Amino acid sequence: MTLAVILMGGLQLMAQEAENIIDEIIWVVGDEAILRSEVENERKRMLYQGEKIDGDPYGVIPEQMAIQKLFLNQAIIDSIEVSDDQVEAQVDAQMNMFIAQIGSKEKLEEYLEKPISQLRSEWRTGIRNNGIMQQMQQKLVEDVTITPSEVRLYFERLPKDSIPFIETQVEVQIITLQPQVSKQQVDEIKNRLRDFTNRVNTGESEFSTLAILYSEDPGSAAMGGELGFKAKGAYVPEFSAVAFQLTEPGKVSKVVETEFGYHIIQLIERRGDRANFRHILLTPKVSAKELTDARARMDTLRMDLDSAKFSFEEAARYLSSDKNTRNSGGMMTSERTGAARMTMDELPAEVARVVARMEVGEISKPFVMKDSKTSRDQVAIVKLKRRVPGHKATYYDDYQTVKEIYEQHLRQEIIEKFIREKQKTTYVRIKPGWEKYDFKYPGWGQHD
Repeated sequence: MTLAVILMGGLQLMAQEAENIIDEIIWVVGDEAILRSEVENERKRMLYQGEKIDGDPYGVIPEQMAIQKLFLNQAIIDSIEVSDDQVEAQVDAQMNMFIAQIGSKEKLEEYLEKPISQLRSEWRTGIRNNGIMQQMQQKLVEDVTITPSEVRLYFERLPKDSIPFIETQVEVQIITLQPQVSKQQVDEIKNRLRDFTNRVNTGESEFSTLAILYSEDPGSAAMGGELGFKAKGAYVPEFSAVAFQLTEPGKVSKVVETEFGYHIIQLIERRGDRANFRHILLTPKVSAKELTDARARMDTLRMDLDSAKFSFEEAARYLSSDKNTRNSGGMMTSERTGAARMTMDELPAEVARVVARMEVGEISKPFVMKDSKTSRDQVAIVKLKRRVPGHKATYYDDYQTVKEIYEQHLRQEIIEKFIREKQKTTYVRIKPGWEKYDFKYPGWGQHD
């Protein structure tokens, strides 16, 4: 009999008053316990982030945790791991997101009733486990391959009311132009950053305080500019080349220019090939005049395109500021699928608003949009190359979509089969009162 099973018999962690239960073991899966506090924390997180809970959270969440433990047990057997860099990057991202939403570290600690150090530790465990579970699932389905004839057979057997509806899709080309920022503004930013460096070096100000007050990096400013332990490859080359030359903790770098703006960097600590830095980012702002000038240049380009002086593809290849689409003649692609044909909600919001009013073959007037990476204003024109109205899927016209649906169907079958088989061979016990819910996978705890 395992320690977890013995504890299941009635262990209750007591706090300020002996009669008040603040935690208890509600499920045991193999040798692993699921605590009530874990369920409460996850419920609170899901509610705060607006995640839909399909059913009673006190049934859904423990079952999800139990399923995760089935995968984790198998992952140990298969020696599946997740790197520390991946985990830390996601912990940092989650922490920054929460702080940005709730306002400060202190408010976050108050809301979740835990210090930041404990939250990071718990998130680290959860993120690592989720990563391992995802890798385990990918391993289970990695050999799924299907032929066109199998896709056709699957499609032909679909009931008519189950044939998927394909939303309106478009193919869009884009040319962007980054307005020129004045040398005067760049010099002013560099001088501000040099002043920050002097204030830190003379002891007048703490680097972290200056980052909170002035840094324009929304992901790290609230954290005092702290970026967390990362390897060199986690940063753009210009940043990492300077940051990883710092060897003395507390030392502040020279001013560094990247695509995001201008930075100064302070080393906090190094651990092997990973290091933790603080930085302050200041980003040049595009003036109204600079935007107007960029619009005028782009409008001239549009007239040249309309008069067929050169093709949209040629203009995109040689003139566009957008590195992601330049080499493909300006063709935009879905971040989700990598395909050129996209639904409207896969387009940047500014592009979608313009494309919605366009005819096929039309080139838009210049408009202002945010660069997705740097959030800087830029001027763009787009060409609507193709529009496919919403329709019921057909095998020939929507083969790729039907294939993806069938592949996902097969993957889900494999994963569900794994869960049901593991249910039969894994010890599961549920505390009385917690077994009353309608579970997605019936059969939990029906064998000892």
